[in-house]
Amino acid sequence: MEKIPAFRKALLDWYRRAQRDLPWRRTRDPYAIWISEIMLQQTRVAAVIPYYERFLAAYPDYRALAEAPETELLRMWAGLGYYSRARNVQKAARQMVALGGFPNDYESIRGLAGIGDYTAAAVASIAFDLPHAVLDGNVMRVLARVGNDGSDIAGMATRKKMQSEAQRLLDPRQPGEFNQAVMELGATVCLPKQPLCEECPVRRMCAGREAGRERELPVKARKVKTVKVERTLYVIEKGDSVLAWQRGEESSQLKGFWELPEPHHLGEVLEARIVGNFRHSITNHQYFFHVVEARILRKPKSLRYVPLSHEGVYPLSTTTRKALACLKKWRKTFPGS
Repeated sequence: MEKIPAFRKALLDWYRRAQRDLPWRRTRDPYAIWISEIMLQQTRVAAVIPYYERFLAAYPDYRALAEAPETELLRMWAGLGYYSRARNVQKAARQMVALGGFPNDYESIRGLAGIGDYTAAAVASIAFDLPHAVLDGNVMRVLARVGNDGSDIAGMATRKKMQSEAQRLLDPRQPGEFNQAVMELGATVCLPKQPLCEECPVRRMCAGREAGRERELPVKARKVKTVKVERTLYVIEKGDSVLAWQRGEESSQLKGFWELPEPHHLGEVLEARIVGNFRHSITNHQYFFHVVEARILRKPKSLRYVPLSHEGVYPLSTTTRKALACLKKWRKTFPGS
């Protein structure tokens, strides 16, 4: 990139015209920016917006978040997945209480629970105008194509090289806006499979496009095999309650959440019928769930009836809520059955 000033100008001019109107772009509050960045990890923008707005309405600052009951916090996060993020934001909020405020330098932000290099750079640059370049999947894709770089982006050496390149390209006078512009380019124009090169503001500086390799880049040599799993969830009701079990303290995921039982949780099941199916993906695992309505003779001691009207006290996992939605749809489709 010999024409860095021209690259910066073209990108920023485009961003000011074309950027999406997203709620976290209307603020410089580091707390609000931080919450958005955490929620956006592994989650689509459209899915995050309503969660983000509800979350900030419930917890407008780090003090409110630090004091929130965990069950209430998990209920607010339910549906976003990766629940360790919810617990980490509360740990970080409590760190801020101890510090007396939101830290305003990169290293201190990086030291908060659940914050890595990318999030620290994003918050530091957007909220405090600190010159730290972000590097995520969108940015790496832009850099690989602009630089015609065929290195394996799954490799640590490539990530380090690209971090250095991102820092070199960063506009130090407006780092937050520049970081957002690069990410926006990757998210809306420099797309993974079908890049919209004719709409790209830096297409004349893109070596990958000039070489005709824009659809080949970036290169990611390591592929994780998808694991497909078929499972069954039982919906067993008693009044306004549903039979469920709770994940314990030893659980690595969804600690404290309530789940519907599966065959290994139950003894003899009566009058079972499939009322729906749904798919659910977690990282490289693809689950296909059968939802079965049933009755039982005896309730296992490890399970209890959870009142659905008290979801704030009994946070339900995403798969549990999807299964209950299947049952509701079945009853609406086949009333009286």
